[in-house]
Amino acid sequence: MSDTTIRLTTAQAIIRWLAAQYIVVDGQEMRVCGGGFGIFGHGNVTCLGEALYDHRDVLPLYRGQNEQSMGFAASGYAKTWLRQRFMFCTASAGPGTANLLTASALAHANRLPMLMLCGDAYTTRLPDPVLQQLEHFGDPTLGVNDAFRAVTRYWDRITHPAQIIQSLPNALATMLDPADCGPAFLGLPQDVQGWAYDYPVAMFEKKCHHIRRIAPDPVEVDAAVAALKAAERPMIIAGGGVQYSAAVAELTALAEATGIPVVETIAGRANMLDTHPQNCGPIGVTGSDSANAVAERADVILSVGCRLQDFTTGSWTAFAKDAQIIGLNVGRHDAGKHRSLPVVGDAKVGLAAIHAALDLTVSAEWANFAKTERAKWVSYVADNVKPGNRPNSYAQAIGVVNALCDPRDRVVAAAGGLPAEVTANWRTLDIGTVDVEFGFSCMGYEIAGAWGAKIAQSEREPDQDVITFCGDGSYLMLNSDIYSSVLTGKKLIVMLLDNGGFAVINKLQNNTGNESFNNLIADTPTATTQFTVDFDAHAAAMGAATETVANPAELGEAFKRAKASDKTYVIVMKVDAYEGWTTEGHTWWEVGTPHVTDHPKVAEKHIEVESARAKQRKGV
Repeated sequence: MSDTTIRLTTAQAIIRWLAAQYIVVDGQEMRVCGGGFGIFGHGNVTCLGEALYDHRDVLPLYRGQNEQSMGFAASGYAKTWLRQRFMFCTASAGPGTANLLTASALAHANRLPMLMLCGDAYTTRLPDPVLQQLEHFGDPTLGVNDAFRAVTRYWDRITHPAQIIQSLPNALATMLDPADCGPAFLGLPQDVQGWAYDYPVAMFEKKCHHIRRIAPDPVEVDAAVAALKAAERPMIIAGGGVQYSAAVAELTALAEATGIPVVETIAGRANMLDTHPQNCGPIGVTGSDSANAVAERADVILSVGCRLQDFTTGSWTAFAKDAQIIGLNVGRHDAGKHRSLPVVGDAKVGLAAIHAALDLTVSAEWANFAKTERAKWVSYVADNVKPGNRPNSYAQAIGVVNALCDPRDRVVAAAGGLPAEVTANWRTLDIGTVDVEFGFSCMGYEIAGAWGAKIAQSEREPDQDVITFCGDGSYLMLNSDIYSSVLTGKKLIVMLLDNGGFAVINKLQNNTGNESFNNLIADTPTATTQFTVDFDAHAAAMGAATETVANPAELGEAFKRAKASDKTYVIVMKVDAYEGWTTEGHTWWEVGTPHVTDHPKVAEKHIEVESARAKQRKGV
């Protein structure tokens, strides 16, 4: 050690470096890493654990109950901070790390920053084979951690302490890059974690980062403006990138100045208030009749911050085949999809540039069409969420909570039937308050992601609640972060809506002519006993306040008690598996159906499903 170097282990250097990285958010300087989630094992406790202990006050370590849910929580945290801050996850070598694979895939699909610091096999190989090591006879370098190459944006295995001098900045640059944003993985061999090196002192000096804004090429802006000027029926699709770019004001200004109707993707669900006159609702398979009617007729479509996945595009049947798409996106990969005119750049800067050059007012006919369609959809939703209109339903529960929550409360849902129901029926009360995880459509995110969101929200808006809608199937899959939320004092309100199994997939099964099979508990042939899980007692055993209600009226009163509670509160209500669905607002969705079958109903549905393919745009 000298005046210019300091001798540290690899693990100590990683954590010290992380603690020195800052970012400015809304004028306030803070650490870009908010801390981490960790489960210790032999592969990370002795060295990385020692380093984390010495930084426990500045990089708080939340003890997870399952590595997969830790990763979900990290994604919920990053979403709430609009990708400006992230959490790390540390897991041991072997199954602990392998459990993070699904969470890494979720972060990758949703373009979310998350740093994984995971144990790895010994670089020296002297003790091989070791506990939990996978042996590949023809390739001794191959292990569990290599599986993360497919589900990360940045991957490295640290085989010498000096490597982190380059690897750490590269990992952080990836996580903070608007176009390349995604999870980063560092494999940390158990011996290398403890090896010492004389690191440059300058490496650990405080550094404040910023997220760059890429200005679009003027030629691409001009082409987009020319296309919009020539449009008779223009439309804007607002995706999650609008929020990550903090471009809501620019989106709203462009829409208001031109009269262009705006539709939202699932990720962009809270870009506009429900009451805004330009808001034509959510688009796509889980969308609204109003947005889909506008999309079907639009001749020029400005897609802002969208991935244009199949639930948005109706498997590319939602738009006219000859409609011109303009792809404003910071990612080149997304900007050019389906013959789009690409405008590669930041949404905030790009929208402002287009607005400045665009002299356009849509026709009264087009504006009135969008307004009329939207009014019809608003009327439908008002009736759809009304208690007593049919058996207990997701939509009714959503309506009750929507009417009673605070505008800045955060709503979370994921996978199953609830993303569709929340997307279609939730009336946005404030900007950026809805998190529907449908990028990877991952069951189990509901409670874990909400816990991560609440950790972030307690740093931003501590008086607001995080409300998560969770089905019984997802609850049974991953519920342990109820315990985590109680342990850490991060209160959640969990709306546990029990429809007796995986009811939305049962609905798909039935809608394609198949009989109910192995989705609802009642139709599981290997279930020899039929009984109902006591979710109330189960959640109470993990420390939550709980109650079971019989109907939406009782749910409303329970929700008021949940709001007043100072700890995690779980409300259980049974909903109907067959009659409770939102029946309107859907586009076609391509699913594989049998071309040959012995079942007449399946054959009929195959013909019906395939008949809509004539509307499908070809991606060439």
